[in-house]
Amino acid sequence: MDYLKILRAEEQLQYIKDMRPLLRKRALFSDTTEDYVTPSQPRKYDMVRIRFRAGLDNIDRVYLVCNGTKILMSKAFSDELFDYYETDYQLENERIYYYFEVQAGRITCYFDTRGVQKQPDEYYRFSIIPGFSTPEWAKGAVMYQIYVDRFCNGDPSNDVLTNEYVYIGNKTRKVEDWYEYPDKMDVHRFYGGDLQGVLDKMDYLQELGIDVIYFNPLFVSPSNHKYDIQDYDYIDPHFGKIVHDEGELLGDGASDNIHATRYIDRVTNKENLEASNALFVKVVEEAHRRGMRVILDGVFNHCGSFNKWMDRERIYENAEGYQKGAYVSAESPYNTYFDFSDKGRWPYNGSYDGWWGHDTLPKLNYEGSRNLYDYILYIARKWVSPPYNCDGWRLDVAADLGHSPEVNHQFWRDFRRAVRQANPNAIVLAEHYGSPHDWLDGEQWDTVMNYDAFMEPVTWFLTGMQKHSDDYRQDMLGNADAFFGAMRYHMENFTMPSLYVAMNELSNHDHSRFLTRTNHVVGRMNNLGSEAANRGVNKAVMREAVVIQMTWPGAPTIYYGDEAGLCGFTDPDNRRTYPWGREDLEMIAFHKEIIRIHKENQEIKTGSIKFLVGEYNVIGYGRFNREERTIVVVNNNDHEFSEELSIWELGIPKETTMKRLLYTTENGYDTQEEWYPVKNGKMLFTLPAHSAIVLKHKNHTQEKENETMRHRWIF
Repeated sequence: MDYLKILRAEEQLQYIKDMRPLLRKRALFSDTTEDYVTPSQPRKYDMVRIRFRAGLDNIDRVYLVCNGTKILMSKAFSDELFDYYETDYQLENERIYYYFEVQAGRITCYFDTRGVQKQPDEYYRFSIIPGFSTPEWAKGAVMYQIYVDRFCNGDPSNDVLTNEYVYIGNKTRKVEDWYEYPDKMDVHRFYGGDLQGVLDKMDYLQELGIDVIYFNPLFVSPSNHKYDIQDYDYIDPHFGKIVHDEGELLGDGASDNIHATRYIDRVTNKENLEASNALFVKVVEEAHRRGMRVILDGVFNHCGSFNKWMDRERIYENAEGYQKGAYVSAESPYNTYFDFSDKGRWPYNGSYDGWWGHDTLPKLNYEGSRNLYDYILYIARKWVSPPYNCDGWRLDVAADLGHSPEVNHQFWRDFRRAVRQANPNAIVLAEHYGSPHDWLDGEQWDTVMNYDAFMEPVTWFLTGMQKHSDDYRQDMLGNADAFFGAMRYHMENFTMPSLYVAMNELSNHDHSRFLTRTNHVVGRMNNLGSEAANRGVNKAVMREAVVIQMTWPGAPTIYYGDEAGLCGFTDPDNRRTYPWGREDLEMIAFHKEIIRIHKENQEIKTGSIKFLVGEYNVIGYGRFNREERTIVVVNNNDHEFSEELSIWELGIPKETTMKRLLYTTENGYDTQEEWYPVKNGKMLFTLPAHSAIVLKHKNHTQEKENETMRHRWIF
């Protein structure tokens, strides 16, 4: 008996639909890139077009479910693999959240930022913030972090001298051997790096392919790290220019900076300060001439005990042209800048609030002083305006500023507004651990240093190490589920404008060097010594990490010296000098190639991302737009990996070829162009131990390439 004949007429059509090939779940896709949201950075009250992709003739209908409203989407166009559905949505002035409901026969599923799901989850909804945009130049920009004292000494005449002053109980020391390791107590030791050294190495930075220089703090400060600002108005003359140099060093028995007259002259004399600011103008102009941007480090939660507003060290007490500091006098105009617990202790009142109890880091009291509040906003505008024309701020411990969440959020709204009014193309990015969701609302920070959705997942997956080298976890090493799970979860804190410009670092001044983490040694220089950070490192794993860094959504940020093979445990050992003359030249050459690939392929900078494979010690993903597709596969095993992977879901034709852009192995890397076949939408990947491959496909006829390609299936 023909079963169809006995069905009711209305059931026949449904039965036939249900007998079609199963729903191609991997064809379903959307995100908030410009291919799926137009305009990609809509203004308030814009009409926005939202798009969804499905397999060709594979679904019946799809709904946009936005802020509780269910909207049927219309099929707009198709290509050889997919149907594309669209709907227009009228924005107001508030953030929207949405997901998709897909129906195919009797099947109903949902699509959110995790992909296809049986039920949607509010946490994983797509999101658009009307009116929120980030600078175009910063999207996918290659940044380079310079810790100035350790980068290059271009002007020995401005070096901090031995016994120039006292800081945290230690007299300053000028380190004569550029290659000497940092000391356990290192803040008072100086190697002489300066802005002239940066100017001298501009050719190097340009040849490396750098788009943005991010400077650790440059303002007047007694430490080499300069997160204890002494004067926000001026570049430190030890980094800049010393044109007037009088006074005495501290003698053997001296321990009071009142007598550090050489230092006082160097950092309070306006000739030195103005000359240093002028040199900085030259640095920014030279960077801009070469197509590079400059970002400053803003330390606005706290200042330093040397600060002219506090003057605990009495540097400014008798200096010409300065008012009395809050520590010195009850009549100081700066008393409200700080929170003093004992109002009757002057002169020399040390009862101020220090950040985390550190009396060398007085916490700034925004709630108690409108003058302070306004002055820091003036500083925010000053350095992004002529003649300095910096391109943005990185904000130190930004979530800690103020004494309440209300003041913190209001200050950053005012800060961003002030910066953008002065320089509409400037960026505001923050140091932050944990969820930045409450600050990435389009009115405060543009983005963050991306610990949770980049540094930590990459470090755990490739090395099994905690980012300070304080722990090793075998269960995290090679754990692809944990890697992709962390990435999905933490990337939810970003909208696409924030994600594109997130600072993706492998190392920085607060954590161990990534190359050191590859040796799986748990510890710090205090108990192991600096040499232990150099032993047993795995450069092949470092290359894998850099491949991920340069192909993941965001702004890849190189910590100076990482590209030259620099090692180091967490601070201060991570603040070693750049190894001029002792560089790992092969590692530098590798960075140049992968940076070039990053910059030449727009889909890597602003395209979509789709996870392709996640197995033990193996991850693979695609970066793509409508015209171009890049595939990245990383094998972190100590043995070969081989598997046939489906890649058609990136929009790659089922019968075509792909060009190899880069291939790394345990022995090095290769950028020789080779072509590989795709059969029935799949490709066989066979990768040796500790290797990575980057492949490219474009929407164009490849017949000529097919004629000459070398048919290989094993990489």
